[in-house]
Amino acid sequence: MRVLRFILKKEFRLIFRDKTILAMMLVMPTIQLIILPVAMNFDVKNVNVAVVDHDHSTYSQQLINKIGASGYFRIIAATASYGEALQYIETEKADVVLEVPPGFERNLVREGMQKVGVSIDAINGVKAGLGGSYLLAVIADFNQNIRINDSGNNTLQNDSNIDITYSNWYNPLAEYRFYIVPAVMVLLLTLIAGFLTALNIVREKERGTIEQINVTPIKKWQFILGKMIPFWVVGIVLFTLALTVAKVVYGIWPVGSFALLYLFAAVYLVAMLGFGLLVSTYTNSQLQAMFVAFFFVMIFILMSGLFTAVDSMPVWARTIAFFTPLTHFVKVVRMIILKGSGFADVQTEFLYLVIFAVVLNGWAILNYRKTS
Repeated sequence: MRVLRFILKKEFRLIFRDKTILAMMLVMPTIQLIILPVAMNFDVKNVNVAVVDHDHSTYSQQLINKIGASGYFRIIAATASYGEALQYIETEKADVVLEVPPGFERNLVREGMQKVGVSIDAINGVKAGLGGSYLLAVIADFNQNIRINDSGNNTLQNDSNIDITYSNWYNPLAEYRFYIVPAVMVLLLTLIAGFLTALNIVREKERGTIEQINVTPIKKWQFILGKMIPFWVVGIVLFTLALTVAKVVYGIWPVGSFALLYLFAAVYLVAMLGFGLLVSTYTNSQLQAMFVAFFFVMIFILMSGLFTAVDSMPVWARTIAFFTPLTHFVKVVRMIILKGSGFADVQTEFLYLVIFAVVLNGWAILNYRKTS
């Protein structure tokens, strides 16, 4: 333990001596946590609509006003022809074209039905899909509330309807920030743990100090632990800052146990630090270490369910996601913060993270060779 204490003292001095590294580890992730959830908001709002109203009737104006008042759409133009409205999509000023045909109100009153044209810019697939769904929902609501032939002989039969009442559990207002902020917290923890430790041993190689360490009686596990523990402490501090920012800026506070949340964060940090140290033992320069770590971390991020559900991936992708520690940790963080899950609910994920931590750190210790 005396040897390990001297190594830790050396590593902490190096961290606090380099102000740039200290800022990268604490200040930059905090700023990113404030900015990234705003930029990564997948809620589709402010969909620009160009309207072609060939009818100019009371009903057509009611439909247009209902769309504009929904909160999701902005009526940016009212054109005389479909060709003029299409130019707004081609110049990316509009996302949707709504075309109301001639005789819209007359056909509704006389025949009880009338089709409208909806053209959606599908270059942005997410915005096109959700924006189109919102617009169709507004039109459907308008269609249900309109009263046709109320005073006359209405030949349409009023069939019995089933009223559906639903609620959003754990996120009643369906705000995307509750979904993305925990993910960004995990993302920043992954970047810090994965990248900085990947550069650690390599830095010793480039400076030539690794040879001085190799000729000492320091054991491999002492050396690896001495490199890992300082960044583990920094990771826990960063996780605490992230929880504080989530509460102060976004109003998100864990529903579940703080002790359980920190337990998983501690184990996950050990796993990712082991990954970074493993990369460091295989590379000979900081540039190599950075590219190798970037390759694997990007796979972890994209396949982990941070932004898209793992269940919607093909089988081969779900298999890869299963073998990444980030997948299990982001699932647990969301469950504890949003649902208040207990250890019984996440004990399987805890076992997976422990296995990742043991395998990656054991591999790093075995692969590190004390050779000059």
